This record gives sequence, C-alpha cells and structure tokens, in this order.
Amino acid sequence: MKRASKRITKERVHKICGILNQTYSTEYKCYLNYETPWQLLFATILSAQCTDERVNQVTEKLFVKYPTLEAFAHADLKEMEQDIYSTGFYKNKAKNLILCAGQLLERHQGQVPDRLEDLVQLAGVGRKTANVIRGNIFHEPSIVVDTHVKRISRLLYLTKNEDPVKIEQDLMKVLPREQWILYNIQIITHGRSICIARRPKCGECPLQTVCPSCEV
Repeated sequence: MKRASKRITKERVHKICGILNQTYSTEYKCYLNYETPWQLLFATILSAQCTDERVNQVTEKLFVKYPTLEAFAHADLKEMEQDIYSTGFYKNKAKNLILCAGQLLERHQGQVPDRLEDLVQLAGVGRKTANVIRGNIFHEPSIVVDTHVKRISRLLYLTKNEDPVKIEQDLMKVLPREQWILYNIQIITHGRSICIARRPKCGECPLQTVCPSCEV
C-alpha cells in the first residue's frame, strides 16, 4: 500500500479526525476516577509516569483517608509517601500534594482555578496537568500532550517537535478547535489498543491510509 503523504493538509487532517470519530467515542471520558475538581487535580499529579489503573487503585483509599483539602494540607509527609508509594516518584508527589492543597486553600479559597496561568503556579502542576483540568472540569478546549499524543502525532506527521509545549501549539494550529479534547482521549485509546509503542498493529490500524509511518 502506498504510504500517505507527510504533508499536513486540511484534507488529511479532516480524514484523520473523521476516522477517529468513527472508530472511537465522541464523548469525552476521563480514565481517572474523581468526584471533585481537586480530586481530579491530585489524581492527575499522581498519574505522572504511572498508569491510570494504578492511580485509581491508590486514590480509592487515599480520598477516603484524606477527604478534604485541609486533610491533605495537614498530612504527615512520610505517611503520605507511604500512602502513594506504588505510583512511583512518591517523595516528590507527596510533597506536591501537600503543598498544592495548602496553595488552593490560601490562594484560591479551596477552589481549583480555571486559568492556565494560575494552575501552573500550583505545586506539581505543569501544562499537561493544567490542560486535563481545563478540559474535564471547565470544558475549555485544550490539548493534553502525554506520551501517546506526542508519539502518535509525530507518526502522523502532525508535528515534528519533541517538546510538549511546541507539540501542543502545532496541534492547536492544525486540528479543529472542536476536536481538541476528543483528540486527546481518542489518541490515548488508540495508543493503548492499536498503535502500541513497541508492537504497533499497523495491519489493524484504521488510520493506515492517512498515516505516513504505516508499515503495511
């Protein structure tokens, strides 16, 4: 089969979005379990270099033990480290959770802010985490550049960059605004089920006709 062109055209982007919408859900679903905005924020902080499944296992008990921001803000650091040990990088994550809880109480009256500029000032929060919050909680169109989005967007030649901020900017330029949030979850699902990093299933891939990297 002839490989798709590496050129970014409106037609190819339109086909990519169409195939994703036909193949995967067009309803945005977050894989992290939460009941409040701050719980999603903390779960997302914990998800760095960790699977959503593991985070959900940890937060199921964590949010019972620490049911409020005040409880997190006054938690014992060493005890918090043990509570979240299995998520990896537990020392930094524990410190950030406690600091972030205090910052939300002191700076934002216990509310999670909606502005990107305010979110990234919180302990443990970068653009990726901020965009998860903006998309899920405030329904602001945003693009979350995780490992799947970075890798597959490069395979689709929608970006040539390695830096997540530059990738985010590239994707915002070429993707329709109404597709931004959907693209996140669809590509994550695609990366977990079909375009697996070490063993991509190109023969089963619905994007093979529009993917310049397809090996079929």
